[in-house]
Amino acid sequence: MNVLRLKALLGAGCFSLALIGSAMHPAHAGGIERGGYDIDLLFDPAPFATEAEATYVMPNRKLKNAVDTDPSDGNVTALGSTAKDSEDYWVPRIGVKAQLVPGVVCMVDYSQPWGAHTAPGLWAGAQSNMETDIKSNNYAGTCSYKMDVGKGQLRFIGGVFYQEVYGFKESLVSPLVPDFQGTGRVDLDSRGWGWRAGIAYEIPDIALRASLVYNSKVKLDNISGTLDLTNLGQGTTAIYAPTQYMPDTVELKLQSGIAPGWLAFGSIKWVNWSLLQSIPICSQASQGLAACTTVSPFPIRLTSLDLMYRDGWTISGGIGHKFNDQWAAAGQLTWDRGTSHGYGSQTDTWTLGGGVAYTPKPNIEIRLAGAIGVMTSGHSGTLTDENGYVAGTDVSYDFGNDLVTAISGGIKIKF
Repeated sequence: MNVLRLKALLGAGCFSLALIGSAMHPAHAGGIERGGYDIDLLFDPAPFATEAEATYVMPNRKLKNAVDTDPSDGNVTALGSTAKDSEDYWVPRIGVKAQLVPGVVCMVDYSQPWGAHTAPGLWAGAQSNMETDIKSNNYAGTCSYKMDVGKGQLRFIGGVFYQEVYGFKESLVSPLVPDFQGTGRVDLDSRGWGWRAGIAYEIPDIALRASLVYNSKVKLDNISGTLDLTNLGQGTTAIYAPTQYMPDTVELKLQSGIAPGWLAFGSIKWVNWSLLQSIPICSQASQGLAACTTVSPFPIRLTSLDLMYRDGWTISGGIGHKFNDQWAAAGQLTWDRGTSHGYGSQTDTWTLGGGVAYTPKPNIEIRLAGAIGVMTSGHSGTLTDENGYVAGTDVSYDFGNDLVTAISGGIKIKF
C-alpha cells in the first residue's frame, strides 16, 4: 500500500476519532474535577477551527448506615440513615483555534474545570453537610509552535489561564430551632492565574501523536465571603480563608493508527489533589493571625471545608474506527483512582464510554458520546491531616457500588 493511500485512510479521519475520545472525559473524576483541562483543538490541522460541547453527568451516589457520631451538639440520627450524596450537572466548553503564521497556532477557550454539588438535605450528617455547591470558570489562551523533525513534527506548547472558583455550603448548626431550620451558610469567592507548558510529537501520515502537558497550580490568595447565621438570630459575618491552591496536573496522551481506518489512543493523568485537605474558614476580624491556619477555637476558626484528598490518577485507553468519509466511532475504558481514603465518598470509578462522529460536510463535524460507570463502595469515618485536624467527627456512613452515567454532544466547524 503506497504512502498516499495510507495517509488517506489513517490521517484526518482518525484524528476525529481522538476527539471522540476526549468527549468521553471521565464521567465522574476524583476530587472536584469536572471538565478538567482540554487543549486537543490546538492540534486540528485546519487553519481555523471552533468547537462547542456539553456533557451532562448523572452520578447516583447513595449513603447508608449514617450515624451522628457527635451527639453532644444534638443527636440528629433520627433524621435518617440514608441520603443521596450527588446531584446531576452540566459541563460546557467552547474553543476557537486559528493559525497566526505558518507553524504557529493559538487557541482561546472557556471551560469549567472544577465543581462539586451534593445536597443530602436533612439526614444524620446534616450538621456536617446539607448542601455544598462549588463552581468554576476558566478562561484560557494557549499557543504552539511546530517544526519538522525527522518523519514528523515537534510541537512546543505554552499558555495561561484565569480561574474563578466560588460556591457555598449549608449545614445544620442547631437542631433546637423548630423544624430543624437552625441552618448556617458559608459563601466564598476566589480567583487566580495559572499557566501551562507542554511538548508533542506528531507523524500525521500514520495519525501518531504523543503529547505531555503540565498545568500549573492556581494560587487563590483572595478567598473571601460571608457566614450567614440569620436563622440563629446572629446575622452575617465577613469571612476569609487562607491562601489555597487549585491543583497542578500532568497528562500524557498517546494515539496511533494501527491498521487502515483504525486508531488506538490512551492517556495517563496525575492531579495534585492532596493540596486540598481542611480549608479553615475564619473571621475577617482575625485576618493575618497564624492561628487560622491551624486547629484553633471559635471565633478565629469559625468552620472549615473538609476535603482531605489524596492525589488522583486517571488511566484510559480506547479504539476508534473510521467507517467512511462521514461516520466514525470509538470506545474507551477509564479507571479513575478515588481521592477519598477513609473520609468522603470518592472511591475508584470504572467507566466505559462510546461515541460517534458524523461529518455531513468536510468542514463540519457533529459528535455524540455516552458513558456508564461504577463508583466503588466504601466507608467514611474520621481522618487526621498533617496539622492534627480531625475531619469526619460529625458523622460516619457507608456506601455501595453506585452507578454513574453521562451523555455528551458537540459540534466542530473548521475552515
